[in-house]
Amino acid sequence: MRKGKIKENNIIAILDLNMKEALLNASNDQDSSISSSENIFKKTTDKIFNANLNENVPSNSFSSDNKEYKVEIAWLNVVIFSILHITAICGLFVLLNSSWRVLLFFSIYLMFGGLGITAGAHRLWAHRCYKANLPLRIFLMLAQSSAHQNSIYEWVRDHRVHHKFTDTNADPHNSTRGFFFSHIGWLLCKKHPDVKQKGKTVDMSDLVEDPVVKFQKKYFYPVTLFLTLLFPVGFLHHVIGIGYGSAFLITVTRYIWSLNVTWLVNSAAHIWGMKPYDRNIRPTENKFVSIATGGEGWHNYHHVFPWDYKAAELGDYTLNSTTCFIDIMAKIGWAFELRTASRPMIKNRISRTGDGSWKNTDQF
Repeated sequence: MRKGKIKENNIIAILDLNMKEALLNASNDQDSSISSSENIFKKTTDKIFNANLNENVPSNSFSSDNKEYKVEIAWLNVVIFSILHITAICGLFVLLNSSWRVLLFFSIYLMFGGLGITAGAHRLWAHRCYKANLPLRIFLMLAQSSAHQNSIYEWVRDHRVHHKFTDTNADPHNSTRGFFFSHIGWLLCKKHPDVKQKGKTVDMSDLVEDPVVKFQKKYFYPVTLFLTLLFPVGFLHHVIGIGYGSAFLITVTRYIWSLNVTWLVNSAAHIWGMKPYDRNIRPTENKFVSIATGGEGWHNYHHVFPWDYKAAELGDYTLNSTTCFIDIMAKIGWAFELRTASRPMIKNRISRTGDGSWKNTDQF
């Protein structure tokens, strides 16, 4: 291992020496020599992954050291996500030409996985907005596993870090680095050192003690492999009767659809929309994202009142189907101790820090 490292350092030293000689010999054409394909690629990469990295960062941002951060692309992830998205596009064409039974299963299973993220990983486990009995926790664990967005433990850890250090270098999907990075780019490169360092400060003791979370973490790969791939493909083939190839393509489409919808909360809902509750933060109220995610797009409200089980001020279910689900669970006694912000508290915050887009505060 040491010999390999020494050899690597020698190679780097030789390359460095050759580079210096080349620069000396090309002093008159220095500017043109820099415009190599390699440098163009590097500049493009930096633009995509490093947009606004050190600009307009909130005052609570920090760096674990004074060294300049450089993006390291995770090429394996780039290849995997590229293949998955291309496959999903092919699957979309198959889906659009499928029977109503395929479309029905696709929609139901998509919503099933969505509830595992919104009502489960997000509102139940990440924020403790309400409590759930064992049957509901098992249901939400299975639903979250079908979405295959890491284990509940990892999902919650990243989300708590996101809330604690929102839009700083310690935020896994820091939106100040641009739409692409906050949407998918954060998964295509290695984490900023601050994410790892400050992630260790997040309290995860409640999940360590949860037997459902512990079970999923221990058996995550077989459980998620079955629920994400084997079950939907098997159901589409054996029950509905389509071929294995079509079933596989549609299953990948569902998975990628679910991922991108979730990522919109990190990207679009941190960039476009109004800020009626706090104009000083980046999260916004984004109706499109709310429709797509079952109520997770009321993000300005959510970052002001992260413990509210509704994740929104709205009292109806039109753009917040997750709240409807939790209320139904509360009616049958499976969900309880639902936490929510009071009307005077909301009005107070609107008047104090809102951007003025919420006009009808008199209704409070």
